[in-house]
Amino acid sequence: MAKMAASAAECGEDAFRKVFKFYKRRNPPPDFSDVVDFSTGAAGDKVVPAKLDPAAVSDAEAARVGLQPVRDWRAFGLQGYPGFIFISNPFLLGSQPFWVTQCLKTYPKKPNVCNLDMHMSPSDTQDIWGKSIHGLSCPPSGKREPKTLLERLRWVTLGYHYNWETKTYSANHYTPFPADLHRLSSQLTAACGFQGFNAEAGILNYYRSDSSLGIHVDESELDHSRPLLSFSFGQSAIFLLGGTCRQDPPTAMYMHSGDVMVMSGQSRLLYHAVPRIVPAPQGQTSLEVESCGLRDNTAMEQVPEQDWAVCSRVGRSRPTKKSSWFLVLIYSDRHSSSILFLYEGYILYNNIINTLFKYKTW
Repeated sequence: MAKMAASAAECGEDAFRKVFKFYKRRNPPPDFSDVVDFSTGAAGDKVVPAKLDPAAVSDAEAARVGLQPVRDWRAFGLQGYPGFIFISNPFLLGSQPFWVTQCLKTYPKKPNVCNLDMHMSPSDTQDIWGKSIHGLSCPPSGKREPKTLLERLRWVTLGYHYNWETKTYSANHYTPFPADLHRLSSQLTAACGFQGFNAEAGILNYYRSDSSLGIHVDESELDHSRPLLSFSFGQSAIFLLGGTCRQDPPTAMYMHSGDVMVMSGQSRLLYHAVPRIVPAPQGQTSLEVESCGLRDNTAMEQVPEQDWAVCSRVGRSRPTKKSSWFLVLIYSDRHSSSILFLYEGYILYNNIINTLFKYKTW
């Protein structure tokens, strides 16, 4: 770890917080030389191969949700973190825009619940995408313009709806869970050895790209023996994985576009956080709208160019607007969960969408 991070790690009193602040600081910027990067071959003493089960998911089943054959996935673990699995971008080229578009266009629709419902009527939030298209399609005027509803989204809940105040799920507040997210989480968990993962709830959170995900443990679920699953798309981020107490120094790692993390077993209740979003390495955003051979598959529809144009404008439609990001938490049987984090931001030429972990930070 870099000198400052190493110093924090050596100090037992809330070592996690000190490392978190080290990677979050802007001036001077931190040294990233010791951040684990699984995309470059995952060199390092802590990195070990992780075993997957290619027979658990057929090539056709994987392709149906935009995934490569399981035998082609690159999966890793970390010494000292039993149950932690990191899969380096198992998605087929061209499939990530489908999931990005679902998160912006489809999942915010009613009957799903969003933050805008707290101060707007149901009719006003019935079609967030449709009411935002005009504002996101017009060329920037250079003047300060009102944000569209899409830009004002902060969270959307799916299936069994999460209560932010009590941090619990209610059996009495349920709407149908998206079938495509159910299939995606089922295939990923099956390949990792967890059969029967039945996703029933989700949380989609939207954040500014300059915000951070605070230090926390995911413990709202009833059954902590089930895995926690996360997906990332677009820009990269620094992810910190610690121990069972904040005195344990965390390990820093990059999450790049398409990366998947599984936290199970002893790693299921470890402290973790995201102190910083960083530009993705060139060629690793993987959000090009290219055919991935799934046009005839009902689960992976080709993203229309006009829809992707709107998605691409969300993070760059206002000259003074800082980019945002969002996530989805997929929750199985109200006992276990998986999470899909998406960041959206404009870097150089494109709107970027990235995924990481839960809990709002505003």
